[in-house]
Amino acid sequence: MLMVPYREQDHAKLVAIWERAVRATHTFLEEHHILFYKKMVSEALEQQQVEVWEALDTEQEPIGFIGLDNTFIEMLFVDEYFQGQGVGKFLVFQTMKMKGTELRVDVNEQNEDAARFYSKLGFVQTGRSELDSSGNPFPLLHLEMKKAKA
Repeated sequence: MLMVPYREQDHAKLVAIWERAVRATHTFLEEHHILFYKKMVSEALEQQQVEVWEALDTEQEPIGFIGLDNTFIEMLFVDEYFQGQGVGKFLVFQTMKMKGTELRVDVNEQNEDAARFYSKLGFVQTGRSELDSSGNPFPLLHLEMKKAKA
């Protein structure tokens, strides 16, 4: 597996990865929510509103991606067909090599698999919000990487 900076030619593939991942993991969302967020994600990628890194398979095809705002993980999505195979962990560990270990992320409370994923990597809950960043009633868990003991 290889991590490379966002490649414009992969834009449609990344949006498709996002959609497959969300449909597989965000079962609490209704269709109109998925379409709303899909447009937001597509624009964020296209306008490079966040620093995006792609995970590529052996054929140099994207199988997941991470979007960063400095040390905050804005998005992390792995293609539904590659979930559970270490792609997300790879992206987080590569991010730690670049940005350090003091990473933060917000996770939908209803997405229990994602909360468990981050917990296994050493993230701890530091807060909770009733609404997501778009004002929708999808509570967010605020997580931070545990600081290493001196």
